[in-house]
Amino acid sequence: MATTTILRRALLYVPSSSPKMLNKAQGIKVDCLTYDLEDSVTPTEKPNARKYLGEVLKGPKPPGVKELAVRINADTKDEDIAAIAHAKHNIDALVIPKVNSSSDLQHVTQLLTHHQFPPQTRLIALIESALGVLSLDKICTTTPLLTGLIFAAEDFALDLSLTRTPSLTEFLFARQSIVTAACAYNLAGGAMDLVCTDYRDTAALERECENGVQMGFRGKQCIHPSQVEVVERMFLPSSERVRWAVRILTADRRARELGKGSWGLGGKMVDRPVVEAARAVVGKMELAGVDLERVWEEEKGTVPE
Repeated sequence: MATTTILRRALLYVPSSSPKMLNKAQGIKVDCLTYDLEDSVTPTEKPNARKYLGEVLKGPKPPGVKELAVRINADTKDEDIAAIAHAKHNIDALVIPKVNSSSDLQHVTQLLTHHQFPPQTRLIALIESALGVLSLDKICTTTPLLTGLIFAAEDFALDLSLTRTPSLTEFLFARQSIVTAACAYNLAGGAMDLVCTDYRDTAALERECENGVQMGFRGKQCIHPSQVEVVERMFLPSSERVRWAVRILTADRRARELGKGSWGLGGKMVDRPVVEAARAVVGKMELAGVDLERVWEEEKGTVPE
């Protein structure tokens, strides 16, 4: 588990070719707002998108945004980064598409150095192909700037000639591989899950979020502002799980005083991995700014069995 965690539950793409959408994005509240120069922009609109985005980036980060990112193009990295370099101090991260090997990230790090981006600028890699999945070890060890992986399901399906189904079982190996790599290499933002393409279907979005949480994803990509609230809620622990975690940590303090390494609570055994899991739950809530004071007060009398 990463020692420093980035809260990245929802990553919302905003087409940089639309001044209207860029303007609306200034009032959005989201963990990661990503101005898009890639898939949501047609080839003929790429130059205008760079120009519009360059103007928007002259202003401050939107107040409701924790992390501001830009998704560049795989084939025009140089032009895209040059177009936003004037605003490098306002950009928290770059989302790099079609990452198939370590060289894809090496090229970006060289461009960041050339344009004198701040050393804390983060990279997030989109894994979109069979080669990308099989190269995760090398990709994750390329640069310390890499803080997360994103699974691009539609491009992956195209690469493997797959048909996407509601069960998402056709993506099981790729998704598990990406989550495992992000954890194994301590990427602070973890792994982001695939887009729910039907942004009007809230029930489908909730099912996908629940499935992603169960698989270990830290968050999910969004293509419409209406998805953000659902995603950010679903990628936080439930109130029941939070209360369970507080009870565990409260009882653990007493157990340590008694010299107990393992003990019981609610008829279930508790040992170090369970305590660490509870600590992670509380830590995520604190990172999201959720006040747990009332829960701690209500459970202050919990003791080990």
